[in-house]
Amino acid sequence: MGRKWNNIKEKKASKDVNTSRIYSKFGLEIYVAARKGEPDPESNRDLKVVLERAKTYNVPRAIIDRAIEKAKGGSDENYEVLRYEGFGPSGSMIIVDALTNNVNRTASTVRSAFNKNGGSMGVSGSVAYMFDATAVFGLTSKTLDEVFEIMLEADVNVRDIFDEDEGVIVYAEPDQYHAVQEALKNAGVTEFSVAELIMLPQSYVTIPEDVQAQFEKLIDALEDLEDVQQVYHNVDFGE
Repeated sequence: MGRKWNNIKEKKASKDVNTSRIYSKFGLEIYVAARKGEPDPESNRDLKVVLERAKTYNVPRAIIDRAIEKAKGGSDENYEVLRYEGFGPSGSMIIVDALTNNVNRTASTVRSAFNKNGGSMGVSGSVAYMFDATAVFGLTSKTLDEVFEIMLEADVNVRDIFDEDEGVIVYAEPDQYHAVQEALKNAGVTEFSVAELIMLPQSYVTIPEDVQAQFEKLIDALEDLEDVQQVYHNVDFGE
């Protein structure tokens, strides 16, 4: 389990370095979520999830408010949620989630990023079956035993709970996201080091050292694309 969390942790750390880009992506995601229903997180669960994620990335309140106000203002900008699947070197698998107002542009830029960096686009379903949609929470204010007890008392089903150096990690089914979150908040947890809905690989591959730089370049190229929100992969670089 540690290696799985290590990949998530490294991904989050790399994103934290590029704050302006991350803030921009969150601003768009908040706007799209707010337009799906009421621009109020208490009645819009999609928005509530995005705002909880934004909090763990320290997205400024001004960016959040601006995105919600834009949604309230009835902007006619429409975005589609897209998922691309592909392959990198040495059997690596990649999922790319995007938000776009121009499907042709996004498909072209994602395909180009794959082709120029040693990867290839796959058809829908060629990769996703090897990943599980997962709710993941990280917290430092409770012990492993305390979190187990909280989940039991709240009668919340979780997939796994384990210890890491940074605290306790909880994996659950996506439909249990809010139940886990509320159970922990009701038990006094006020901050999460991570609160995400992710695509978690069922198994990992280790790629040779001589292609690691190429793989990292491919991931960076995909994450740098304006329309791309999240990139997931099954590569384990080890501890």
